[in-house]
Amino acid sequence: MINCWNLESKAKLVVEEIPYLKSAAIGVYIRVGSRNENTDIAGASHFIEHMLFKGTQKRSAREIAESFESIGGQLNAFTSKEYTCVYARTLDENIYMAIDILFDMLFNSQFRVRDVTTEKEVVIEEINMYEDTPDDLIHDVFARSLWEGHPMGSPILGTLESVSSFSSQDIYDFYKSRYIPANMVISVAGNVESSKIKDTIEKYLDNHGRGESECGNFEPLANKTFIKLLDKKTEQVQICLGVPGISYHDPHRYTQNVMNSILGGGMSSRLFQTIREEHGLAYSIYSYPSNYSDTGSYSIHIGTGAAKISKFFEVLYIELNKFINEGVSQEEVLRTQQLIKASMYMSLESVMNRMSRMGKSLLMYDKILPIEKVIDKVLAIDSEMVMEFSSGILKNELFSLAAIGSGEVLSVVENEYRKWWS
Repeated sequence: MINCWNLESKAKLVVEEIPYLKSAAIGVYIRVGSRNENTDIAGASHFIEHMLFKGTQKRSAREIAESFESIGGQLNAFTSKEYTCVYARTLDENIYMAIDILFDMLFNSQFRVRDVTTEKEVVIEEINMYEDTPDDLIHDVFARSLWEGHPMGSPILGTLESVSSFSSQDIYDFYKSRYIPANMVISVAGNVESSKIKDTIEKYLDNHGRGESECGNFEPLANKTFIKLLDKKTEQVQICLGVPGISYHDPHRYTQNVMNSILGGGMSSRLFQTIREEHGLAYSIYSYPSNYSDTGSYSIHIGTGAAKISKFFEVLYIELNKFINEGVSQEEVLRTQQLIKASMYMSLESVMNRMSRMGKSLLMYDKILPIEKVIDKVLAIDSEMVMEFSSGILKNELFSLAAIGSGEVLSVVENEYRKWWS
């Protein structure tokens, strides 16, 4: 049974009672991410996520960690471009202890100057580690150019310059203006009693204001096609080819998911079978959509050796044009539909997945999308719909290029891109 409330504090709460489990999960989704930051405080949302674990007036950082480990619970958080999530999973008997700690962290973190100074060094090392992982970095390089001039293009971690320069007061002010009930969606799933969960959470929210927060979500516009090359000494060249995409409100998102699964979303996909299995051009090759509230992108990523670049571009170009011009078979669509259906239903066997699905649904759509209706939408897709969508989004003239590798290899990448896509 799922219950959903708009609380007096202006927070939203959804609770699913699953009485046959022995565990429970809670996630608090805050409407703040890297797109809400200006250049001076780029990385602030991610930095605040770190600071939540550094201690409150009631608990030190060690006590927060030990409290969860002593009950075998899990506590973690993550930051995205549009929201931050702090979540926990415990045995059902310990969920109220988890709620107490979670909301203490969310509202009472101290942001002491010495902790901010220490955590800056931690985040700087995290940025350095990310910069040294080109197969992860390439996606940021692409996004920075696609949405250049808009915070959507900024790395979630921030930059070495921004993290080094923002002050404790800057971070604290940003935190206090965003971490308010009106910006929060709380999701709970497991062996819990909905009314008791509601009463408990309302007590934690009531003393923290009912104002609105202006997050400054001006719409990003995708830039014209670009070529972005990052010179780094690497064993492989990392290549990302992509186009502007759709938002998660777009009704074509179901068609997109079917298309992506067939094109490059898994081991049976066309790109995997052709580029890796048939030609041996890569270990890793995949496509993926990135959908946000008012924009999106669709990308293809490969890591490959210098000697295989020319063949890769040729094969990819042929495969994409075949996909657009000849379409897909109904058999491919049916196989993909069953894959998506099975994946969605099997995900419901995890209390964390149930909690996460409800929280993101309420955050994004302001309602809980029943899984049966989502699956019905997926099952309604046919091969003609996939062909129509792919021919609109995967046009040759829309593709941009980002690549990471040594200078001499990058020149080959650029030449091959211009040969096939210019």
